[in-house]
Amino acid sequence: MDNLTHSLVGWALAETGLKHRSRKGLAALVLAANMPDIDVFFGWAPWAPLAMHRGFTHGLVGGVVLMPPLLVSLLWLFDSWQASRGKIAREAPPLRLGWLVLLSYLGAITHPLLDLQTVYAVQLLSPWSERWFHSDGLFIVSPWVLAMLGGGIWATRRFASGAIAVACLGLVAAFILLNVGISALAWHAPRSDAPYAIPDRVFAAPEAMMFWRRDVVWRERGRITFGQYDPLRRLDGLFSFGAPIADNMSDPLVRKAANATPEAVKFLAWSQMPVAEVQRSGCMARVTFADARFTGPTMARNFNTVVELPTC
Repeated sequence: MDNLTHSLVGWALAETGLKHRSRKGLAALVLAANMPDIDVFFGWAPWAPLAMHRGFTHGLVGGVVLMPPLLVSLLWLFDSWQASRGKIAREAPPLRLGWLVLLSYLGAITHPLLDLQTVYAVQLLSPWSERWFHSDGLFIVSPWVLAMLGGGIWATRRFASGAIAVACLGLVAAFILLNVGISALAWHAPRSDAPYAIPDRVFAAPEAMMFWRRDVVWRERGRITFGQYDPLRRLDGLFSFGAPIADNMSDPLVRKAANATPEAVKFLAWSQMPVAEVQRSGCMARVTFADARFTGPTMARNFNTVVELPTC
């Protein structure tokens, strides 16, 4: 999810009344809700789980267990510095370290839970497992979730009622569960009706505004197929699908290219449904790796990597 959504979730939690449990409570919830995305600054790291976006820092060990105490330490140091300079407001609540720890853990766990809802997925068990988990419940930037959270926070502050924030978070949770249920139907749709596929991997990406619709992509025996699912048009099957397309990942030249550059190795470690296009010209071959989840024209430049190999 985008960092605005993560921040609003932390803020909404704070507005339930949790921000009054300790000084720096609001900061703990909002910062912890964004903290796992620190991995974007470590793409250079020699340790692969840390260099992988949505890897170690988004997992149960790195993001949920280890990072919150670091945040608490920084907040405590900052608060101590403010106190030494007399910058703490008289009406501010006391700094309760126990509560600050609990709030940091609460904020931190919301991050992988939200990112889990998108087709981008997260490595929840990193560093022990490279498996990606996803529920396909939300578009990467959901206008519906943003509206619910933003409206709930505004109403909470307008009417000074933490119950509104609780209701807002409950509504968001119900919205997510509804969408996960729709995605579960979409995952099953290629199997239960035409084309009667037996996929080894399937994704069902929600649309931004028409949240109930899904762009379904699945892989079966080295071939990629795209389809559309809409429970309002057909509950038990796809309403359209295309012809299977070879992913070309078994091509010997593609296999060679897969290990030819560090960029290709890193891309394929991240990609969950890799596809390759081979273009030959004279004694050179150009292999373009992409991910079938993101094959639209607006995504093409950002979600691929190119390897050039001599063939003579």
